[in-house]
Amino acid sequence: MKTLPMTAVAALLVLAACNSKPAAPEVLDSNPDPMANTLANAAPVELPPAIKSEKTLRCKDNTLVYVTFFEGDKQAVVKTKQDGTPTKLVAEAAGAAKTAEGGWSMTGGDSEVVLTQPGKAAQTCHT
Repeated sequence: MKTLPMTAVAALLVLAACNSKPAAPEVLDSNPDPMANTLANAAPVELPPAIKSEKTLRCKDNTLVYVTFFEGDKQAVVKTKQDGTPTKLVAEAAGAAKTAEGGWSMTGGDSEVVLTQPGKAAQTCHT
């Protein structure tokens, strides 16, 4: 009688060893991404430039302008009041004049600029 349970245990061990590979899990995609092909074929996205410096500059007519300069020297944001509306000035190439609609123009770096505002003559502003 003792041999019967031992025989059954041995048979179960032999059968268990037959399927040593676990079954691969079945993956079901019940909610496919409708934009997957579009995103896979999309052009790379260029991140906006990092802030290089923020300066308060005093102009020749004794007014202040608040300028944020960005890495790459192709973009700046100008405000005529600290909590005023920002104006984004952009240049085609680094070092070229940055411009915006309405007559804005700016040349120079973060210590001194020549700024032209709409309706005003160009003036030098410095730190």
